[in-house]
Amino acid sequence: MKPPPFTYHAPLDLGSALDALAGAGARGKVLAGGQSLIPLMNMRLASPSHVIDINRVPGLDTIEDERGGVRVGALARHSRVERSGPAPLRRALKLVAHPVIRNRGTVVGSLVHADPAAELPAVLAVLGGSVRLASLGGVRDVAAADFFVGPLESDLRAGELAVSAFFPGLPPRSGFAIHELARRHGDYALAGVCAVVTLGDDGRIAAARAACIGVAATPQLVELEGGTPAELARAVQERTDPEGDIHASAAYRRHLVGVLAERAFTDAAREAAQ
Repeated sequence: MKPPPFTYHAPLDLGSALDALAGAGARGKVLAGGQSLIPLMNMRLASPSHVIDINRVPGLDTIEDERGGVRVGALARHSRVERSGPAPLRRALKLVAHPVIRNRGTVVGSLVHADPAAELPAVLAVLGGSVRLASLGGVRDVAAADFFVGPLESDLRAGELAVSAFFPGLPPRSGFAIHELARRHGDYALAGVCAVVTLGDDGRIAAARAACIGVAATPQLVELEGGTPAELARAVQERTDPEGDIHASAAYRRHLVGVLAERAFTDAAREAAQ
């Protein structure tokens, strides 16, 4: 299978990339890792008139500590972030596809692809991160809560390039965990849960957040006050209303959310107590 015809651009700097994107408008797509874009084009599910390959643009492959967290550049590959990124990302990336995919795929590309069954959008959401978008008109930072707007749909506008994503660090006495269930390792999960908990002075969970994977059109974020892992998991389960498909019924997915949420809250609380 081959993609439909398109004009290929290979800019050598950010300004040229933004010029090409501006000229392409809504008919332009950015090529970074290509692990989602190329299959979509080959299957004729995407047919951009212009493909802007940013792999030669310098300065986009960074992983940098910033005040309060870590900023990951648009060309930072999954495999590199898995080795040297922050702990929540390292754990999530072990669940993403297979090593050959992670060697080419990019963290920011996965966020822009906005697949609700993917792990990284949920990680960005539960950590309260953001995506930085650049265009000829300037730069804007979009919070995760506003960035994911639907299945395979983000707030990225025509002419914009996602140049980085910011993942905040965890507050003191906090922990992170991610659990999912897939039919085979590397497949998209039937359901998954990322969790962050913060312990109070008494050692109990004082606040918790969960982002559910594969149960809604976007990563479903649930913010909760204190409770036991079982209580918090029931609250998350009650707020989800997944759809069924050929892989799993709605009732089974909802059951999975409860089981996986309890595991995630338990592990996150254990980490916070260390």
